[in-house]
Amino acid sequence: MLDIPELEKITINLGPMDLGQIDLLVDQGYYTNRSDFIRIAIRRQLDSHAAEVKEFKHTQFFAFGALEFDRNRLLQAIEENVKIDIKLVGALFIAKDVTRELAEEALGKIRVFGIIRAPESVKKWLILMNDKK
Repeated sequence: MLDIPELEKITINLGPMDLGQIDLLVDQGYYTNRSDFIRIAIRRQLDSHAAEVKEFKHTQFFAFGALEFDRNRLLQAIEENVKIDIKLVGALFIAKDVTRELAEEALGKIRVFGIIRAPESVKKWLILMNDKK
């Protein structure tokens, strides 16, 4: 079973005026806290771009959700002489027993819009590959 985090922590920088306005709205009871305000604002922006996101869902290049690869699946790809290309919106999980060398041999083009959970050396390589757009 996948251990998918319910929430992922991000950091943003805001100017004092924006932050002050958020704090005022929180103080007046419109939002429970800053995070609540930011989550709702992000959700509204995502909703406003729903049509664009829906277009991507209907292409052959994208998967939405969570993908998990264990050592056996990667070894199977190598045995079949296949490179696994990944374009994913969501979460990519690579098992703890996968080495960077194994990942490099089994995985091809990588693009993840979301989070990557993998052994540290594999994660560094995946992030490097992800940045090569």
